[in-house]
Amino acid sequence: MGFNCGIVGLPNVGKSTLFNALTATAAAQAANYPFCTIEPNVGRVAVPDARLDKLAAIAQSAKIVPTQLEFVDIAGLVRGASKGEGLGNQFLAHIREVDAIIHVLRCFEGGGVTHVEGSVDPVRDAETVETELMLADLDSLEKRLSNTQKKAKTGDKESIEQVAVMEPAVAALQAGKPVRTIVPGLNVEQKKILKQLQVITSKPVLYVANVGEDEAAKGNALSAKVAAKAKAENTDSVVIAAAIESEVAQLGTDEEKKEFLSALGLDEPGLNKILRAGYHLLDLVTFFTVGPKEAKAWTVHRGAHAPEAAGVIHTDFERGFIKAETIAYADYIAHNGEHGAREAGKLRQEGKEYVVHDGDVFHFRFNV
Repeated sequence: MGFNCGIVGLPNVGKSTLFNALTATAAAQAANYPFCTIEPNVGRVAVPDARLDKLAAIAQSAKIVPTQLEFVDIAGLVRGASKGEGLGNQFLAHIREVDAIIHVLRCFEGGGVTHVEGSVDPVRDAETVETELMLADLDSLEKRLSNTQKKAKTGDKESIEQVAVMEPAVAALQAGKPVRTIVPGLNVEQKKILKQLQVITSKPVLYVANVGEDEAAKGNALSAKVAAKAKAENTDSVVIAAAIESEVAQLGTDEEKKEFLSALGLDEPGLNKILRAGYHLLDLVTFFTVGPKEAKAWTVHRGAHAPEAAGVIHTDFERGFIKAETIAYADYIAHNGEHGAREAGKLRQEGKEYVVHDGDVFHFRFNV
């Protein structure tokens, strides 16, 4: 079960440069990690997590396998995409499939790259894309709403539940607001219905302000506007220079990367910031399985129960779940591994109702 983010943006904003940097990073990582098959517009990148290295060192694991996030490069959007302009229909089909949206905004002047709108204004660009997405949602929801309302009047339970989600979604769109503005007011079941409806503007968004190379460390006036927009919408923004990312991705060793970045006043690649923010956006937590063969990071949604976590490893584990032997990350480190944690009484037996905490080290007992 992978989690994926779609990268969107107007043409010439640095979207492809960023995606190419991601896939170059993924290709470089593929030497170390399994499953890095890269389709033309999909790249899976390992999520950096210092905890995994520490766990592996204690357990003397032969192999380290990080968790991954998948990025989908979605064909550039133009005005009128909701009406099928440009690659409109293909664009909308791709974006409906992703879990979250990474919206790249151009925050650099000049550079010999013409802007489709004739001037550089990231907030306007964000609104251009958002408007197209809202129009596409409105079009698809309005078509379905009247039929669902008719069914609901006959007392059809499923339709009644759908209408309770569709009506406020349509009202938000008609008021010029994305559907994610109604999400906080929905219960768990309604959120599931919304996900099934594949409403594009209900997906969480991360704004990526793409600045010039000399502005990567501190950002600029344009990226500050993006940060203010993100804050007002209760979401995150990240400042990167896509040009730097593509150069870093080409460098061989971690040492070379560090030197190159520190010369620019940066302490890590911007991609790491995007990965962490993407993880936060999708509301994910990491758990670990650790042994002499391998130390491995896994991902589940926040609030997932232990059997669901077991199912991420293998469906049989979930089906035959008995219990999860659990050690908190801090306890594993403090007591120098499983044996020490067990001696100190820090290994807990957790059942089906246990909610996974970020950093849990699990050993699942199951019976199939």
